[in-house]
Amino acid sequence: MTNAASPVELVTVACLRDNYAFVLHNAVTGQTALIDAPEASPIKAVLAQRGWQLTDILLTHHHDDHVGGLQSLRGDARVIGARADAHRLPPLDLAVAEGDMLHICGQATHVIDVSGHTIGHIAFHMPDAGLVFTGDSLMALGCGRLFEGTPAQMWESLLKLRALPQQTIVCSGHEYTESNARFAVSLDPDNADLRLRVGAIEMARAAGRPTVPSGLDEERRTNPFLRADDAGLKAHLGMQNQPDVDVFAQIRASKDRF
Repeated sequence: MTNAASPVELVTVACLRDNYAFVLHNAVTGQTALIDAPEASPIKAVLAQRGWQLTDILLTHHHDDHVGGLQSLRGDARVIGARADAHRLPPLDLAVAEGDMLHICGQATHVIDVSGHTIGHIAFHMPDAGLVFTGDSLMALGCGRLFEGTPAQMWESLLKLRALPQQTIVCSGHEYTESNARFAVSLDPDNADLRLRVGAIEMARAAGRPTVPSGLDEERRTNPFLRADDAGLKAHLGMQNQPDVDVFAQIRASKDRF
């Protein structure tokens, strides 16, 4: 996958049972970055096939299904992760926090705190490439379960991501989209955009194609976790006069039981 306005190439790598890692390569500079390292072998296969060598590894959070393959992959690559999570991440070469700006594969890369799924979870936004790597915060038609954070923290994190440019491509960490779609329809049955998306998801999965990455504009229109402030969705839930964060909390709790 390439962006005509950017010199970087993006490869989505299926790992473990339902994880994704992302390899980013700049043909001009020769730099190659990896975002999350669920397991080494499929990532090594992508690198070997293309003759690429990792220069940077970016970690979104500490869960083993995002860092388990790191030791076998790091070599001479610079490993970057959250300062707030450094005590439980593998050893970092660079610890970062919200507001920091890096250069990865020749791209300005902004660090965003997206705590909620975990405390210290970060996302990486490359505005010129039109990419955001969200790990288990914003996901295709979903968001991560709140293992550590509060609904208020996750809602704040999702609002940060929702505010990114409309054309942004969301690179998230799991193939959960079919189950997320079933849940979304149960909450938002009259959403025509969602119905169209569900059909496309079913076709993609039947053909063995990934549903990740996804477009932020489509997430805004169809992802119930981004729409806790939507009047129509609030009405469907009978929560018209409730604070947005309470609506989000109800949506997240409903998904946990779905």
